[in-house]
Amino acid sequence: MSEQTPSVVELQARWDKIRVANVYDTLDKMGYPHQCLDLGIKPLFPHRHLAGQVITVRGSASPVPHGEDESDWTGNYFEQLRTILYPGCAVVIETGGELHAGKFGEMTSWALKQGGAHGIVLDSYIRDWLGLEVIPDFTPCARGTSPIESANRWRINGLNVNIGMPGTLTARVRVSPGDWIIGEADGVMVVPQAIAMETLIKAEELEFKEQGMRTDVATGMSFDDAYEKWGRA
Repeated sequence: MSEQTPSVVELQARWDKIRVANVYDTLDKMGYPHQCLDLGIKPLFPHRHLAGQVITVRGSASPVPHGEDESDWTGNYFEQLRTILYPGCAVVIETGGELHAGKFGEMTSWALKQGGAHGIVLDSYIRDWLGLEVIPDFTPCARGTSPIESANRWRINGLNVNIGMPGTLTARVRVSPGDWIIGEADGVMVVPQAIAMETLIKAEELEFKEQGMRTDVATGMSFDDAYEKWGRA
């Protein structure tokens, strides 16, 4: 009998145990060194970890089409976004160059959380630091927070399309629906869907070795002996 394919929720739980540095090292060895987003994009709350399968949102600073109401335009897209959420997902937003407004915030993040999302990643700003802080098991990653309302300054213009996020070792990192996003205080990584399972298995092996090294050193083994045993530093 063939093994059952793990569900998104099962995979999310496994990814949630992987440190970002180990994701980077794994991808680097696999020939994917440019998957780290701009280091200015990090969890607002440093002790939180994000892992989720990507749903993408594309936004723009452009005005809405002539004669159409801005609130209807953005609201309709947001309602569409809610219909495609699922347990184990994470929402990744390319904001289209608008520099100052806080896109999404406390209440919209609650809606994402209730739809199954484990977090949100923006290449700009989000609103409502204090409100976001109390949403359980939800990790917002952004450049920071802003009090500036995004209505009439920014709008959504696409869902589940390929987007480009600012990178660290490359100008842009391609993010596609179904990729995996892993984030913590060190930074945020994008794992392409086509190599996600291979990356996860190899990263879990690194985690096992690193935890063994950590445990042995903490209980008194010398660094040299632990390194000889585990080969991970």
